[in-house]
Amino acid sequence: MKKRWTDRWGIKWAAAAAAAALMMSGCSALGTVETPAGGEEGLMSAAETDTEAAEDSGKNRLEQIKERGYLEVATEPYFAPNEFIDPSKQGDEKYVGSDIELAHYIADALGVECRIVPLDFTAVLSSVTEGKYDMAISALAYTPARAEAMELSKGYYYDEETVWYGLLVREEDTDEIKTADDLADKTVVVQSGSLQELFLQEQVPAYKEAKRVSATTDGFLMVQEGKADACITAAATAQLYLEANPKCGMTMVQDFRFLVDESTQGTRIGMKKGETELLEEVNRIIDQMTEEGLYKQWYEEYSQYAASLGIN
Repeated sequence: MKKRWTDRWGIKWAAAAAAAALMMSGCSALGTVETPAGGEEGLMSAAETDTEAAEDSGKNRLEQIKERGYLEVATEPYFAPNEFIDPSKQGDEKYVGSDIELAHYIADALGVECRIVPLDFTAVLSSVTEGKYDMAISALAYTPARAEAMELSKGYYYDEETVWYGLLVREEDTDEIKTADDLADKTVVVQSGSLQELFLQEQVPAYKEAKRVSATTDGFLMVQEGKADACITAAATAQLYLEANPKCGMTMVQDFRFLVDESTQGTRIGMKKGETELLEEVNRIIDQMTEEGLYKQWYEEYSQYAASLGIN
């Protein structure tokens, strides 16, 4: 199979350094999530019209994708190294990351074009649940609620050393916050609709206030600016932020990790409930990708890529 990622990866480190200069240190915004003319409402309306027409045809989603010649993938492009924005690129090419490579890999396997649809994370989940787009590839973890609302693929990335979840706090608070038990009088921030939100609900005995944000990096800024005391986060994402902002005054709490149930292991792809033909084909493609050892390689290389751009 053609490996698109080798062409898409083709980054020149000098250009990357120049792009990094465009990024403001300590700023979480990688750019504005863009939508076609008419804004997100227009994009959603058009998608709904296409979906209704396709459903009227009586064809399943996999058949629809192959007939129309393109795959629409919803993602939240603010979660490096899985999906993020390269400010030196334009159009669809600016959306990069290990999940973006996976999206193109699946499209190639289906013999169609890949179209990336950037959305807030909550919109990623709702749009795929409602069938507005073909699938969500956005570092999705398994949760019981998601399994009820959508079809979830088999896991495509497992790495207990890099994929673990903990607490990001200000360095000055490390003596005071050592475990989730220490959050009783603290304000905690999480990404809305994420696995981290489930940790808040099930593994934090008490807290003063919970705040929810659409992007994890917004949660980091809230801690940095004193608007929250701790952010529940994936360690790999926090590490990228800390490396890009060495003077931010924050750190991960040492020797503490949230417990992850076996059923939540592995990053997944979400599809509309009932689209079993598409699910089976995606699982077959995941098996092939796993056999080739591609995803972990993408993940490691895009971690370096994001760091070179100063992206957090």
